[in-house]
Amino acid sequence: MMTDTAFLITIGYLLVAMTLGLLARRGHAMTRLEQWGVAGRSMGPVMLYLLIGAGSISAYTFMGAPGWAYSKGVPVFYVVIYLSYLAMVAWYFGPKVWRLGIEFGHVTQASAIRDRYQSPALGALSALVMSIGTLAYAVLQTIGAAYILNVMSHGALPVWMGVWLVLAVMGVYLFISGQRAIGLTNAFQGALMLVVAWCTGLWAVHQFTGQWGFGAVFERFQTERPAWLTLPGADGTMSFSFWTTSIIVSMLSFMPPVWTQWMSARKARTLRRSATWLPSYYVIILPMVVVGFIGVWSLPDLARADTVALQLALTSMPPVLTGLLGAGTLAAAMSSCEPFIHSTALSWAKDIAQPLVGLGDRATTRLARWLLLPIMAGIVAPVAITEPSNLIMILLVGLGFAAQVLPAFIGIFLWPRATRAGVMAGILAGFAVTVLFTLVWRNPLDIHAGFWGLLLNLPVFVGVSRVTRPTETAVVERFFVIVRRM
Repeated sequence: MMTDTAFLITIGYLLVAMTLGLLARRGHAMTRLEQWGVAGRSMGPVMLYLLIGAGSISAYTFMGAPGWAYSKGVPVFYVVIYLSYLAMVAWYFGPKVWRLGIEFGHVTQASAIRDRYQSPALGALSALVMSIGTLAYAVLQTIGAAYILNVMSHGALPVWMGVWLVLAVMGVYLFISGQRAIGLTNAFQGALMLVVAWCTGLWAVHQFTGQWGFGAVFERFQTERPAWLTLPGADGTMSFSFWTTSIIVSMLSFMPPVWTQWMSARKARTLRRSATWLPSYYVIILPMVVVGFIGVWSLPDLARADTVALQLALTSMPPVLTGLLGAGTLAAAMSSCEPFIHSTALSWAKDIAQPLVGLGDRATTRLARWLLLPIMAGIVAPVAITEPSNLIMILLVGLGFAAQVLPAFIGIFLWPRATRAGVMAGILAGFAVTVLFTLVWRNPLDIHAGFWGLLLNLPVFVGVSRVTRPTETAVVERFFVIVRRM
């Protein structure tokens, strides 16, 4: 009965998500990129707060973060640091991105890059490089969602079937409602996750210590397992250098879905207000980390660390709370997977196909919607079904590639002298180094491959920009008039 109740609550969430996603379209025709891609730039502060918050709090919060707490310890808090930084980035840069979108009709990150440097080729290159990071993130979330269904069903629903089921549900409402579906489902998912994480964490710590605070858990670790509370962590794999450079790379990765979310705001002030609230959402990570710590004693022989929270729930929590944890974890995975798949389809249509074959807005919108199918079925599903072993490491690899587009943003917001050739040279150089240090010589000197890429990327970008012709003054000036004003 316990298993049936918990599993039914978990899988029932898919029906809730489908219903909300389809309802989101009401009264809106999804025939224009601005409507399907950025919800007609209409989102208010509360929805935007939950959209950005839930989009950041993904499967690694309910699976990866407890898993790292279980197997490594405090290295998991790198997530809290970089997410807090991203809230500041949203507050400062978000209104500038929103205003540029309003003034020049941008609906994707790469379209802003193409416009600033007057280069369709650079826009397409940025879209392709960024899609490595975004699709890696989508794979991570899909694996997380499939594992949730697999664990909650005690293996009755295989991972491969869970992958297809979750992608099918998301694919339907993304095709129908686009960014409006993401906004409405993420608002519900965000509220659900916040409640479930704290209920789960407080229940677990009360069962384990008899108290309602987390202090006793950390005190016991300090006495009995001090290695969990310092770098390089319990398993000795997270050195100070890798931990630090992972944070830096994560902070410098301006992922396309975040850009799209910023452009979905109703007003610049709306976006700034939402960004001010964001750190209050990110405390959701703390109770799930504590759950992972509790698992060190409660489940000492767990085969897969990423499932510690779900396994703890199945063995000791009431069925309704277990089911809600399953639904919350599923919501966390889907709320992050949706925007990354959506933004990839949007950018491939807008920034690669449209300039290449001269499509109009309506044709580009149709193409973006239909691109969801090959992206999900041809890329995300096959990679997810292979079940890579470490969810957070997938994320870190993806962010390493995404960080290589940093020069383009420096030229948009900070340095008028940046040139098309400089940005392209920097991206290509950084990309090559990141590939080398990811696939051949993994993270030399325990420094993140993406950080090594930036060490070559940025000097090449500056040097080439200095000796090549800049973008026309009128183009640069219309960008920087807005950037300085906002």
